[in-house]
Amino acid sequence: MEQDINERHKEKAALRQVSYARKKASATREKGLIIVHTGPGKGKTTAALGLAFRALGQGMKVGMVQFIKGAIPTGEAALVKHLSLPIELYTLGEGFTWNTQNREQDIATAHRAWEQAAQLLRDPAFDMVILDELNIVLRYDYLPLEEVLEELRTKREMLHVVITGRNAKEELIELADLVTEMKPIKHPYKAGIKAQRGVEF
Repeated sequence: MEQDINERHKEKAALRQVSYARKKASATREKGLIIVHTGPGKGKTTAALGLAFRALGQGMKVGMVQFIKGAIPTGEAALVKHLSLPIELYTLGEGFTWNTQNREQDIATAHRAWEQAAQLLRDPAFDMVILDELNIVLRYDYLPLEEVLEELRTKREMLHVVITGRNAKEELIELADLVTEMKPIKHPYKAGIKAQRGVEF
């Protein structure tokens, strides 16, 4: 019985190996990706930071603009400073929109952050640029969507761009090469557990 199970496992693994090899052989194009992490679940910025560390390990230069974060210190900003990591991090937000409660201020903040983002996107020194929570400012129309899309359409061929935030616009999803939706299954807030240092910030 155990031998039969092992044999079936081996056969399935061999089929998967052939399928993977076929897909890998057909993927010959090399290009910088537009990557979108969206959805209501936690982990979008965390996943983007994982890509940043992976890129750093490959000797790539990474830039990051945070469109919303800025009202409170974050662990990622502290780590970049503490380890002198070669990430150009611009934390330019002023906190969640329900805290600022000032649309004109939020629009001005978004435009300042986008100006910095555009500089990074156009700078040939960068291999990856992360636009953290850009989706949120696009959702509230703080930035012209078409201006952002045009900048992404005309980016350098090998530049990777990572965009985070819930409620990604359909036009951005259509333009992207890789889109992941974070889906919440369980969240500590619902059990009355507050945001935890090192997990949420």
